[in-house]
Amino acid sequence: MSLPLEGVRILAVEQYGAGPFGTQHLADLGAEVIKIENPLEGGDVGRLVGPYFFEPGDSHFFQSFNRNKKSVTLNMKSPEGRAMFEALVADADAVFNNLRGDLPEKLGLTYEALAHINPAIVCCHLSAYGREGPRKAWPGYDYLMQAEAGYCSLTGEPDGPPARFGVSIIDMMTGTTAAMALLAALVSARATGKGRDIDTSLFDVAIHNVNYLGTWYMNEGVKTGRLPRGAHPSLTPSQMYKTKDGWLFIMCNKEKFWPILAELIDRPEWASDARYSSFKGRLANRDALTADLDAALSPHTTAEWIARFAGKVPVAPVYDVAQAMDSDYVQEQGLIAQVPHPARGTIKTLACPVRCPGEDPPLRPAPRLGAHNEEILGPLDAEKARPRQPVCGDAS
Repeated sequence: MSLPLEGVRILAVEQYGAGPFGTQHLADLGAEVIKIENPLEGGDVGRLVGPYFFEPGDSHFFQSFNRNKKSVTLNMKSPEGRAMFEALVADADAVFNNLRGDLPEKLGLTYEALAHINPAIVCCHLSAYGREGPRKAWPGYDYLMQAEAGYCSLTGEPDGPPARFGVSIIDMMTGTTAAMALLAALVSARATGKGRDIDTSLFDVAIHNVNYLGTWYMNEGVKTGRLPRGAHPSLTPSQMYKTKDGWLFIMCNKEKFWPILAELIDRPEWASDARYSSFKGRLANRDALTADLDAALSPHTTAEWIARFAGKVPVAPVYDVAQAMDSDYVQEQGLIAQVPHPARGTIKTLACPVRCPGEDPPLRPAPRLGAHNEEILGPLDAEKARPRQPVCGDAS
């Protein structure tokens, strides 16, 4: 057996978060991902995103997005750098970038610019607003997308200001979408021998993932707002409730779970109570149900309720980041990867979420800037420097 993407070579003109997050998925699954970094700018700007560093130019941020990749330094705007890049394209399967939407054409990263070198090359573009339209030259970042796509109006408590997600969810969604798009185009290229351009953008993904809330508005005029305690807009109980020492998130998103919950919290009569016995009734009486559930759950700790509900009712403890990372379940499931590091010996990162039974995932740290120049560019330099061999009839 082998990892599913072994033998796939991807040239990644990438930086910061969204693009590197997507190609890290591909590297974790066995692809050879070669980061093309500009030495005049210190490489990927993510190397300098603090405040925490393993060594100079190697931030915790950078290590979180670039595991299992290789790094070469090329100035793509110089004739020598461009020639070296084109030599790599000849033997690559895909060129990936997450540049501003007007730059792939200017830098010659499109299929039109590269097909004469490799007709099967896939050119995957991840930008802020796409490569077409009035915003193609606009820079853009995750939080801006959350603001404009409505996420901030949906996050937080009703009486508070708009709030963003606590993590850069649009970056990660778009990176994952771009990885899927690249693989889809690669399947086609291998079947037909012809590559293509394929695009996604932060803004497109942000709007797409509003999903059913957008459908409600467009078809019924319903404008969903923020609800207390992160509640689901149409189902209850499906929110956070108070326990003796914290919070519990309960989601009875199927009717079958409600009578089980009622029994487990010693309120079996609620299963037949007209106020609570159906989705419609519980939604109409959400405030009363919230108060009743708080009262029923408050005598015991979150851990005690988790032990009682486990496997019977969909439930989760409400943790902070430290509690989540230190969770016994996270440790048991192997979700923390121990990665060797040249300066720190071993560092910890979050493991690939895709499992390949029978295969151990690769565990190489994000590379130092230009760490693979000799391995990848060296043979190209040697080929260029090799004397031309005379052929029959050659007078030289």
